[in-house]
Amino acid sequence: MSPLLVLVGPPGAGKSTVGRQVARQLGVAFRDTDRDIEQSAGKRIADIFIDDGEEHFRALERAAVAAALAGHDGVLSLGGGAILSAETRELLQGHRVLLLDVDLSAASGRIGLNRDRPVLALNPRATLKTLLDERMPLYLEVAGRVVPTSGRSVVEVVEDVVQNLRGH
Repeated sequence: MSPLLVLVGPPGAGKSTVGRQVARQLGVAFRDTDRDIEQSAGKRIADIFIDDGEEHFRALERAAVAAALAGHDGVLSLGGGAILSAETRELLQGHRVLLLDVDLSAASGRIGLNRDRPVLALNPRATLKTLLDERMPLYLEVAGRVVPTSGRSVVEVVEDVVQNLRGH
């Protein structure tokens, strides 16, 4: 079993929103590894960061991604930092991985300043810019295709993703 499509990208790129719509349009299941982590841990990701630390969260994330890659055949959305793990990047080889790309302005507007984003807690805009800059090479390493989301409606992005998938 292997996912039909794996979505990666920074916070605010629309991975969950677009992933749900793409799965619905294709008639397959949608799975989000961030939700898997929250269900297995019995608490929100922000609480995992506070109570247990980022290192513990990243270990849970690696396990959740490995399980989802092995046990899901629909559309899979990974958390924005999942690609930080070399182990995860290696597991993604051979899968259809699509990067939902977003610029700083659009991402800032989408995630807002009061959302539950533990890695963006202090100075969210500056932290987000650093994350975008640092993670982009890793996103591009794992993704076979890139779909821009900035300044586009969900419908436009979903259509683009589906066309990319069919052309893959």
